[in-house]
Amino acid sequence: MGSKVIECPSCGQKNRVLPAAEGIPHCGNCHKPMPWIAEAGDDDFGDVAERATILVLVDMWATWCGPCRQVSPALEQVARDLAGKVKLVKVDVDKAPKVSERFTIQAVPTLILMRDGKVVARRAGAAPAAVLRSWTDEFLRSAA
Repeated sequence: MGSKVIECPSCGQKNRVLPAAEGIPHCGNCHKPMPWIAEAGDDDFGDVAERATILVLVDMWATWCGPCRQVSPALEQVARDLAGKVKLVKVDVDKAPKVSERFTIQAVPTLILMRDGKVVARRAGAAPAAVLRSWTDEFLRSAA
């Protein structure tokens, strides 16, 4: 479970962001919420996704999948737009067969929204950032 260095979209400061941590990541310079994008697999999915205290958008994808590669930038944009409210967790189905089986993944990409470790919504297939943002916003509003 390695950390990633992410540039703060507000001030440009580089920050180290852990895949699993208490709370949400904030910039060490300007203190604004940072986009939280992490990878998870069979061994760390519980720590990275299920124990998060904010809404988690799980991207079940595969390296050989064209639509997966197309939707990835849109998902990352949603994570940037909703920094502090949503955590994006990317799971490569070929490297995480137990997680894939647990969620009965039959097609990729499959997107899953989780709150408090429980699935609240899922959808299959790629979509533009605006559609994914609207879908995610719906569940953020229902939690408020």
